[in-house]
Amino acid sequence: MPVATLLPFTATPNRKSASPTSFRLTEKFILLLVFSAFITLCFGAIFFLPDSSKLLSGVFFHSSAVETNTHTGPDSSDAGSAGNDDRLLAKIKKDHEKALLEAKDTLQKLPDVIQNDILADKAKVTKESMGKGAKDGNNLPFIEYHRPPGATGLEPQDPETRERRAKIKEMMKHAWDSYKQYAWGSNELRPVSKHGHSSNLFGSIKGATIVDALDTLYIMEMFEEFDAATDWVEKSLDFNVNAEVSVFEVNIRFVGGLLSAYYLSGKEVFRRKAVELGEKLLPAFKTPTGIPWALLNLKSGIGRNWPWASGGSSILAEYGTLHLEFMHLSRLSGNSEFAQKVMNIRKVLNRLEKPQGLYPNYLNPNSGQWGQHHVSVGGLGDSFYEYLLKAWLMSDKTDEEGKKMYYDAIETNLMRKSTNGLTYIAEWKGGLLEHKMGHLTCFAGGMIALGADGAPGDKTGHQMEQAAEIARTCHESYARTTLKLGPEAFRFDGGVEAIATRQNEKYFILRPEVIETYMYMWRFTHDPKYREWGWEAVQALEQHCRVDGGYSGIRDVYASSPNYDDVQQSFYLAETLKYLYLLFSEDDHLPFEHWVFNTEAHPLPVIRKDKTDRPNEVEN
Repeated sequence: MPVATLLPFTATPNRKSASPTSFRLTEKFILLLVFSAFITLCFGAIFFLPDSSKLLSGVFFHSSAVETNTHTGPDSSDAGSAGNDDRLLAKIKKDHEKALLEAKDTLQKLPDVIQNDILADKAKVTKESMGKGAKDGNNLPFIEYHRPPGATGLEPQDPETRERRAKIKEMMKHAWDSYKQYAWGSNELRPVSKHGHSSNLFGSIKGATIVDALDTLYIMEMFEEFDAATDWVEKSLDFNVNAEVSVFEVNIRFVGGLLSAYYLSGKEVFRRKAVELGEKLLPAFKTPTGIPWALLNLKSGIGRNWPWASGGSSILAEYGTLHLEFMHLSRLSGNSEFAQKVMNIRKVLNRLEKPQGLYPNYLNPNSGQWGQHHVSVGGLGDSFYEYLLKAWLMSDKTDEEGKKMYYDAIETNLMRKSTNGLTYIAEWKGGLLEHKMGHLTCFAGGMIALGADGAPGDKTGHQMEQAAEIARTCHESYARTTLKLGPEAFRFDGGVEAIATRQNEKYFILRPEVIETYMYMWRFTHDPKYREWGWEAVQALEQHCRVDGGYSGIRDVYASSPNYDDVQQSFYLAETLKYLYLLFSEDDHLPFEHWVFNTEAHPLPVIRKDKTDRPNEVEN
């Protein structure tokens, strides 16, 4: 009889007992009957059940397995069998006596004592699992969860700022509700035609918008929507797919989004899913140099690079934008392999010569040599430099290698000033400067501002000036369009400044980089113009991108009326709306001393070297 069925006899809920072991006469009689039945059952099993010794040893409590002689060949003897039987009976008797003692001890314990014993056993198992480390997503080491400060913030004191922030939250609700109504479970939404949309970046993984938006929902205190998203992740997010994915995009959106959701909410499902996906991405590093492939089949583990990328090279902004997430994966899984993989990338890069002091955008993962000498702080190169700086900040400023690599690279000769005084960052191709700046490059204003305080020598003021100038140039790229939304790229040649001159550069796909720089500049300067510029963008988004089914990108920002591309990008919810919301929030909301944003705007906490850093306690 299982011990649990005896527990009702250990307590007398309708009266106070004099002692834990005091029983009425009738109770003693019942206990005697129970013990008699128990003994009869045990000895009956010896004679009537097949292989009963093994059954007894496996069923009753924690007794060890009984070893039996199962050899039945011609070498067996009657004397040997008799000896084995005697030892077997002695072993069974000993186990039986032990079982009776354990049962008696349990019967004499109060329910509270039994509960404490259970908790002690649980703690012992947890401690043992911590020592073994993580084997997979379902066997992770115990980590005491502490939420860094600022996961949610106070209402702005200024009425106008409070009203504007509320408007941005309403925009998020419209984007989310539209996605949920028309494209739930799909990667993205087609807001005009009102159905789901997916690109080949995610293979057959689903739910990019859900995972990308998790932290934005939490930060905006949209907890009902957050809970619905969490439920979908728990039940439907599946990485067991036979499909090829972009390692970069899956890392920054899915891994980054899951990590951020875990650190904000403490829900274990996000940690488990992040580690599971991270482990599926590890085969991408199986190259002669350890520089990962751009594309990976999650089932077969076979990788390759984009065929258009300089003879099959890996791209700087892709293999260089894994560091933040993989360092946190090692921390949360107990598996140092994640950190080792990304640190090896630096070793490879540090062995190579850097033309113009920067890193070319293409690197052959087989030979370990640069591909085409195309250097850019914009597309193909941008987030590599961002992650060097943020790796240093996220390490509690202990990653000196990342710091040196960033500051050595940032002082380059790609910074230029136009005839009318607009500062821009050009691109370098094969020894020639191309006087073009992409929308993606506009993130650099925020990056330079973020790193200015740690700049060597007396360069802090100079770098803040550069950041402000870049912010002004990117604002001009918006102001000089008909729809007041920025083009994908703009040029400074042929008599034009901050204007797109090619048709394939005139589109706007709800990108966040300009808003991102406004947010950083506001935090560091509190100059009201950055909030005003951000509000101009809000008004343009509402007027030209909002449709009944969500928000859509625009094919030509210089046209008199919008021509929709019919895609609500997942990064619109993850980045654009989040940065706008933070632009109109107080500085204690996701403060920079405690959080670092990945390149998809997913906040990750600073990893404190001092484990007793009490300010990172959970906020109640």
